[in-house]
Amino acid sequence: MTGRRSLPFLSLLIPALLVAGCGTTEQPTAGPTAVTGPAATGFPVTVTNCGVTTTFQKPPQRAVTLNQHVTEIMLALGLEKSMAGTAFLDDEIPPAYESAYRGIKVLAEEYPSYEALLSAEPDFVYGGFTSAFDDKEGRSRAVLAKAGINSHVNIEACPTGPVTMTQVEDEIRTIGKIFGVSDRAEQQITTARGVLDGVKAKIDGADPARVFVYDSGDKTAFTAGGAGIGNEMIKLAGGTNLFADLPKSFGDVSFEQVADRAPEVIVIYDYGDKPVEVKKKFLLTNPALKDVPAIKNQRFAVLPLSSTVLGVRVPAGVEALARQIHPDRFA
Repeated sequence: MTGRRSLPFLSLLIPALLVAGCGTTEQPTAGPTAVTGPAATGFPVTVTNCGVTTTFQKPPQRAVTLNQHVTEIMLALGLEKSMAGTAFLDDEIPPAYESAYRGIKVLAEEYPSYEALLSAEPDFVYGGFTSAFDDKEGRSRAVLAKAGINSHVNIEACPTGPVTMTQVEDEIRTIGKIFGVSDRAEQQITTARGVLDGVKAKIDGADPARVFVYDSGDKTAFTAGGAGIGNEMIKLAGGTNLFADLPKSFGDVSFEQVADRAPEVIVIYDYGDKPVEVKKKFLLTNPALKDVPAIKNQRFAVLPLSSTVLGVRVPAGVEALARQIHPDRFA
């Protein structure tokens, strides 16, 4: 998956002048960052995120986002003026955020090198996947902490149980707290609940469709397991994820396994340099799948990748998926 790839090691250790951190960060290999000055209104705010506890004395002012879904959380909360840079899109930015996004410096097409990241003088780095903080690439959270830079990784990267809409709301609330915009976060959550309530009313009583997610792969199929938000989205859209028994967000299965489970609908994740029609053609001509109901009936649904990871697009993604799985309920 595009958002989970690493780039070649480009990091250069430089004795740069770094912007002072806006909080104290507890890391397994680094001590807290010194902070001076009075706390902002409503602060300090302490957040524990994937084993790292950070105390913010004031909202970050020079945030950098790595991965599209966390960038969109920031934009949805109206925080573009608090952003010093961004990187790594998987698909198009929604029109509602496009103008704000254009005003933010893009540091790299994918993940920036450590040097490029430091050039933005960030006080906060927000990553969507653990790959954003790859130690081999020199961007680990411990390394950033030593440089006086606080960090946060999307909660889907380190779930303590099944990822549901509760975790989506928690992530939005946490970012709202860190930046002192909790009221905006609650507005987002209220809107999201309204969309999901509307979907639930439409599909009430519908028989769940057997769903297989095809992300990528030709020798094996890279699919959605039961530990990520994609599994929850399928349930909320009126489907059953046939590989919910995979104990992780994504995993590889054989096409023979797919055939054995006989999906009625195949959901294609759209991203990268392989168009949806190319993926469809591959599936339709795969000998192992010739007797699968979804192939016989050519029942496909399509979602952009950024709608299938934990972010503000999830409710709209559920609605889009429900419309494709149960079109009769939205006629």
